[in-house]
Amino acid sequence: MAERKRVEIPEGAKIKEVQGTEAEFPFDISPMFEGERVRKGDMFVELGGPSQPGFELVLALPEDQVEDMKVTLIGPDLDEMEEGKAYPYAMIYYIAGSQVEEDLEPVIERRNHDFQNYIEGYMHLNQRYDIWIRLSKGALKKGLKSLTEIAHATMFLFKNELPFIEKIEAVYITDKDLVEKILNEVAMPIYEERDARVETLHDEDVDEFYSCTLCQSFAPTNVCVVSPDRPSLCGAISWFDGRAAARVDPEGPNKAIPKGDVVDPVGGEYSGVNEFAKEESGGEYDRIKLHSFFEYPHTSCGCFEVIGFYMPEVDGIGWVHRGYPEPAPNGLTFSTMAGQTGGGKQVIGFLGIGISYFRSKKFIQADGGWYRTVWMPKELKQRIEKYIPEDVRDKIATEEDARTIDELKEFLKNVDHPVVTGVTRPVDGKKITEGWKEEEEEVEEVEEAPAEAEVAEAQPTQQVVQPAQMPMMPQMPAFQMPQIQLPAAQPATAGIKLIIKDAKIVIDKIIVKSEEKKGGK
Repeated sequence: MAERKRVEIPEGAKIKEVQGTEAEFPFDISPMFEGERVRKGDMFVELGGPSQPGFELVLALPEDQVEDMKVTLIGPDLDEMEEGKAYPYAMIYYIAGSQVEEDLEPVIERRNHDFQNYIEGYMHLNQRYDIWIRLSKGALKKGLKSLTEIAHATMFLFKNELPFIEKIEAVYITDKDLVEKILNEVAMPIYEERDARVETLHDEDVDEFYSCTLCQSFAPTNVCVVSPDRPSLCGAISWFDGRAAARVDPEGPNKAIPKGDVVDPVGGEYSGVNEFAKEESGGEYDRIKLHSFFEYPHTSCGCFEVIGFYMPEVDGIGWVHRGYPEPAPNGLTFSTMAGQTGGGKQVIGFLGIGISYFRSKKFIQADGGWYRTVWMPKELKQRIEKYIPEDVRDKIATEEDARTIDELKEFLKNVDHPVVTGVTRPVDGKKITEGWKEEEEEVEEVEEAPAEAEVAEAQPTQQVVQPAQMPMMPQMPAFQMPQIQLPAAQPATAGIKLIIKDAKIVIDKIIVKSEEKKGGK
């Protein structure tokens, strides 16, 4: 187990220490500011985010090692930062109390997102090593002078909302070298230790799951269901964390969910979860399958670490993490897909998950799990490589193998990926896809109509079929040609019948026009 101790401050580091509480804050604090966005044009500085390292970490320590309400800032403060720039950022909190234990660390850590969004002009996104903060110009105009004021306000909210925290101390760091050092040497081993705890426990071993509704300020209909085999979408809350939170704060965002009856053991559907989801989502959805990608999938909030996306051209699923900046083979970046996937929606064809879900033995098992996975960035694949079954590990492409759909098709054929010949899911041995089939077209001609009924003489009629909003599902319905409505005065008595067999068809656009007669009228 990773040792819990105070971080070491290097000699010669620039330090600012503030003891005790602020008399008053130069900004308003209220839940009404939850969901407030600080746009790029309105921001003073960005902390963490896509271009700078950042993390948040809570450490439970003995009471005699925590100086209550003390803030230590290491590195430049706001008055030394340049407007419009991005800076590294770490927020470390030491907590103590008779009820405080290590199981509560990630729960309290996740509330940092909650409480900091109560601060006017301060936007907090994501969690753990993905934090993204923006401070508005307006906040500085109102009198905000130091990050120590943000730290004091946050600690005030922690103690006010979570009274079992008897003592709390904050260390904020904007020194890049120190942020990276503590992230790699202290924070990441602790995150890894937390994630590994649930690997020996499974959904069928417990009677209750746990909810997390922290993200409802940004995604009002999202209800994160945390089970032993499925951690929270943000990756910060495991089943153990949810249990610890529900015990100390039963009316908080982490509540117990009775499983109820098993509706679908493969998909991971339970009657109790369905009832809870319907109530907590305001009736927005009433069915959820924890381990399904296509049928009643889990909702996606916006704080998810990874997005899964279906590619009908190869009948496979790709995964891309938040830190990957390039387009995936489907031509979309993480941020573009996040805009379509998030908000608490139940989206067929896209799915937000936490990275630790890749560890699960039930990882999207209803849809083939790893045997349906065809692409992921190299960085992500290397990070979770040991959890990928050996017989398919080298058959999953990265950006080094394929950057487009055509390149991906070629790669999958060359390595004989299961999607090419048909996927059999390991959980029950059921074959769930038929593999790729060549398109066949059979054209059947019918008797031509008399010349006087020439369709070409009719007023040109155009019908445009726009691409569907959602990706097509693996099992396609029978394809029908669009119906062309011709003027009543000139009925069509001739045509062509197309019969297309065993084809997976992707229609981007169909335009039907009348044919011009040769030689003029």
